[in-house]
Amino acid sequence: MYDSMISGDRSEILGQLLDRVSTCRLCEKQLEPRPVVQARAQSKILIIGQAPGIKVHKSGVPWDDASGKRLRQWLGLEPETFYNSELVAIVPSAFCYPGKGKQGDLPPPKLCFDTWHQQIIEQLNKVELTLLIGQYAQALYLPTDSKTTLSENVARYQHYAAQDIWPLPHPSPRNRHWFAKHPWFEQELVPKLQSKVRQLLA
Repeated sequence: MYDSMISGDRSEILGQLLDRVSTCRLCEKQLEPRPVVQARAQSKILIIGQAPGIKVHKSGVPWDDASGKRLRQWLGLEPETFYNSELVAIVPSAFCYPGKGKQGDLPPPKLCFDTWHQQIIEQLNKVELTLLIGQYAQALYLPTDSKTTLSENVARYQHYAAQDIWPLPHPSPRNRHWFAKHPWFEQELVPKLQSKVRQLLA
């Protein structure tokens, strides 16, 4: 009885938080803000990536691009499962498209993370697997030396997996050279990740 009351409180608090996030204008710059985040208090898998790209900004659907397709392949999930917020929470490092810089998209604004992340994560007490996708998410959440590279983080996946955390590279097509240089990622790590996801969602 008590557990169900706590769960209900978390659902209400999280719902109120996401309502506030939907009207957030803290990082308003080049485009009208459009926060993209997906979460429920009972979510089992938490995906933390970087800020949404321009295509996701336009659609309002997280990972609605080529990167998302590859990510779903890594997880072995069909879209209907991936977008089921009762199973999968998607809470990027920043919730809105940060705008265009001289060499691609700008980094996720730290202001968004500082304002919202901890409040939302605290309500996700059913999470059994956290994916840290890309260098920005790993810099925020991995307790490692600041000089540790993304490749080193991913290579230590077994160490972090013991803590139910899996550091992953960004699945962007732009990273094809990284995948070619590290074939073990898709040969060794991805099958183990898929097995873990199947186990959690069985």
